[in-house]
Amino acid sequence: MSVHKQSVSFTKTAFAFARELVEAGESPNVSAAVSGELARAKTARDREQAMFEAELQRRLTLPVDQWQPVSDPASFTAEARAVLAARANPDSCDNH
Repeated sequence: MSVHKQSVSFTKTAFAFARELVEAGESPNVSAAVSGELARAKTARDREQAMFEAELQRRLTLPVDQWQPVSDPASFTAEARAVLAARANPDSCDNH
């Protein structure tokens, strides 16, 4: 495994969480804790993307007579836009 050294800054909450992982013996040091959590986040994001794509493919195979009408086109993508906005600005919430 290759290692890339990079200086980063953390919020107080994020650093405290990384230290908790080290103190609990779940990671040998803060760097490993951060790397491990990033790997978990990537796995979760990849899984979410795969599930989304599978659901999209499932829906695309439905016969037209089984499609549901869209009652309000203006709000049709509101939830997806909120998720994308949160991903574009991860500092806006503490659970990332």
